[in-house]
Amino acid sequence: MQTDRRGAAAVTVELIRLGTRASALAMAQSQTVADSLAKASGLPVELVPITTEGDRSKQSLSTLGGTGVFAIGLREALRDGRCDVVVHSLKDLPTAPAEGLMIAGIPKRADARDAVCARDGMTLDTLPPGATVGTGSPRRAAQLRRRRPDLEVVDIRGNVDTRLGKVASGDLDAVMLAAAGLARLGRLEAVTEFCTLDGWPTAPGQGALAIETVAKPDRVVRSAVASIEHRPTRLTVTAEREVLRILEAGCAAPIGAHALLDDGLIFLSARVYSPDGTEHITSAHALYLDDDPRPAETVAAHVARELLSLGAGELVPAGSIS
Repeated sequence: MQTDRRGAAAVTVELIRLGTRASALAMAQSQTVADSLAKASGLPVELVPITTEGDRSKQSLSTLGGTGVFAIGLREALRDGRCDVVVHSLKDLPTAPAEGLMIAGIPKRADARDAVCARDGMTLDTLPPGATVGTGSPRRAAQLRRRRPDLEVVDIRGNVDTRLGKVASGDLDAVMLAAAGLARLGRLEAVTEFCTLDGWPTAPGQGALAIETVAKPDRVVRSAVASIEHRPTRLTVTAEREVLRILEAGCAAPIGAHALLDDGLIFLSARVYSPDGTEHITSAHALYLDDDPRPAETVAAHVARELLSLGAGELVPAGSIS
């Protein structure tokens, strides 16, 4: 006999309820997932907006402990049966597995790059000395201070429109945002520069979404989610996030990572920054996919061990890397 999401006897679902943060960006990316699930299952999919602790608080993300605060409310809704699936921005998820839940699907990744949105079409190199650049990310702040120590980095919160509005109003000269989010909102016209991943690695998992379910979901839900799984994306983001896990680093740590697949190889590069951007350590390794049963985890272990041997633990605040 089939059981429902809380373990009671039930019939197969006739509606898939998809939990999402209530921001415009979260709703836009969740609607894309909902459309795919509806097509795969033949069932209607209802978006269930959920306000998380991270959405309610006005504190900086580093003070809150990183972007993992956005996942708590969504996971509670999944566990108590208000939702059948939830959609996360993968970079917001802690690397530790959540008890009773699983990442059932990872769709194809969008653009992983960061984008500069500056006044008057300016780039990072053409902003004048003393220009104000807004970001809520410790990693982006460290990268900005390394690239342009003469800029004033301003810690900001708020949705994409709020952040772009600070540039339009003249409160800031520029903001740093994820290219994927801007694309999902149809706001790429605001971009004045895309940062290349080799010189400006982004958060592990940036640009990717994670579809989470209970460990034993309804068979229709499980099948629908499996249909939009993109294995190359899972491999690359697993490698990036595994570096964080091995280093015991949270979302607030100033770490960038980027993995890619090419010609049967998985390439992974990761960089750890000091908060002030004056120092950084980089490690890069590659591995043939067919040479190891868990290539993403193995290449990440090589990278993480080298970072630690080079002194990564001394670069970041106590507790960010153990």
